[in-house]
Amino acid sequence: MASDSQVYHFDEVAKHNHKKDCWIIISGKVYDVTPFLEDHPGGDEVLLLAVEKDATDDFNDVGHSDSAKEQMENFYVGKVDTSTIPEQPNYKLPAQTTPPSGQSSGFVVKLLQFLLPLLILGAAFALQYYGKKK
Repeated sequence: MASDSQVYHFDEVAKHNHKKDCWIIISGKVYDVTPFLEDHPGGDEVLLLAVEKDATDDFNDVGHSDSAKEQMENFYVGKVDTSTIPEQPNYKLPAQTTPPSGQSSGFVVKLLQFLLPLLILGAAFALQYYGKKK
């Protein structure tokens, strides 16, 4: 890695976003992974999905080996001005609501599945019994 690294603006790095010219940002560093696309164990699509954003979380989530991290240095081209990276949206799952009675809706469904046929059967017997009396 060069000691006097070039600093890139995010928009400049984001222009390199296709198979013939692919740059990614990981931990504030810019890597030209174009020559590695065909050799990447996860396929080129994984790397192409990491362009035009800070791919640090994506990279860390996979759990790359130490040798993979060392190999990255071969593709290093400079640093990115982190103040120019757009903020990534923070996706949150909607909060789950629980029934106010404290019972789960699954219990209510199972209770209805058991009681409803019994009520129908009871109504059928009652109609048959009272229908024969007359």
